Amino acid sequence: MARINLLPWREQLREERKQRFILALGAVLAGAVGLVFLGGQYLEGSIEGQNARNDFIRKEIAVLDARIAEIKELRERRQQLLERMKIIQDLQGNRPIIARMFDQMVRTLPDGVYFTDLKMDGKTVSIVGAAESNNRVSNLMRNLDASEWLESPNLNEVKAVTSGAVDQANVFQLTVQQTQPGAEDAGDKQ
Repeated sequence: MARINLLPWREQLREERKQRFILALGAVLAGAVGLVFLGGQYLEGSIEGQNARNDFIRKEIAVLDARIAEIKELRERRQQLLERMKIIQDLQGNRPIIARMFDQMVRTLPDGVYFTDLKMDGKTVSIVGAAESNNRVSNLMRNLDASEWLESPNLNEVKAVTSGAVDQANVFQLTVQQTQPGAEDAGDKQ
C-alpha cells in the first residue's frame, strides 16, 4: 500500500513550529548569555569601585595614623614643657624664700660664730661652723629656734680644736628645718 500524505500542510506546520522553537530557544539563550555578561560586568564594576574605595580609605587611615603619631609627640612635648614650666615656677617661687632664709641665718648668727659649710637637702639645712665657746653655739641654737623661717635645730657634734697656744675654737655640726611663716595657717584654713 502506498502511503500518501493527504495533509502536507501539517508537516509543513510542524516544521515551522520546530524552526520557531529553535529560533526562540536561540533568542532566549542569547538573552541569557547577554544577561550573564551584563551581570558579570556589573559585579566586576562594583568590585573595582569597592576596591577603589578601600584603597582610598587605607590611604586616609595612613594619613590619620601619621597625624595621631604627631599628636602623641606634641602631647609628650607639651607634658615635658609643662613639667619644665612647673620646675621654673617652683624655683621662681622659692627664690625669695631662700633669700629670706639666708637673711634669717645671718640675723641668727651671734658674734664669735661663723659657718664653714651649708648644705640644703629638701627642707633640711646642714650647718658646719666654728664658735669661740659652747655658749655661743647655744646662743646660735636659741636664735635658730626663735626664727620664724627656721625650726627644730638639732646639734649633732661639737669638738674643741686648738689651733695654737692661745686660740681655741669649737667646731660644730647641726641641722635645722626650713619653714614658711603662715604655711601652718594656710594649711589650717584648707
